[in-house]
This record gives sequence, structure tokens and C-alpha cells, in this order.
Amino acid sequence: MNETLSLLVAVLAGILLGLFFFGGLWWTVRKGMASKYAALWFMGSMLLRTGVVLLGFYFVLGDDWRRLLAGLLGFVVARFIVMRLTRSAAPVKSLSQEDGYVP
Repeated sequence: MNETLSLLVAVLAGILLGLFFFGGLWWTVRKGMASKYAALWFMGSMLLRTGVVLLGFYFVLGDDWRRLLAGLLGFVVARFIVMRLTRSAAPVKSLSQEDGYVP
């Protein structure tokens, strides 16, 4: 495979892994705050998201430092994409806003 094409695939893989990780984090926070079992949501999501991303980096990007660096760049880019896409969503109410208590 051509070196440039290999790096582009690595960036794309990093973006996809980042979208999965940060999109899953956003979804978990939204669902977990409304759940009776919030700790289970957060722990399960963390284990799943971290496991998938680590396996993805290991199998897709793991044998060359340039591809790993390109994948990490894509991962960080995905963070900004998810931040931009989720910014317009309605904010989650905190407990202090619901109870009328502001410290």
C-alpha cells in the first residue's frame, strides 16, 4: 500500500474510533443522568468504549509509529467534531438546578 494512502486510512480509522468513543460518551452522559443505575451505565460504557478503541488502535494502527500518530490525530479531530455536533443539544439539568439550590 502506498505510504500516503496508508496514512489517510489511519487518519480515517482514528476519526471513526474517536467518533465512536466521544459520541458514546455523550450518549452515556445523556442516558446515564436520567437512569436509576447511573454507575452501571458509566462503568459499562467506559469499559466498552475503551476496549473497542484500544483494540482498534492495536489492530488497525499498531505496527507503525507514523500510522499510530496519524490515527491519534484523527482521534483528536473526532473530539472536536463531536463537540461541534453536540453543542446545540439541550443542556442536561444538574441536581442543583432541579432542587432550586445553588451553592
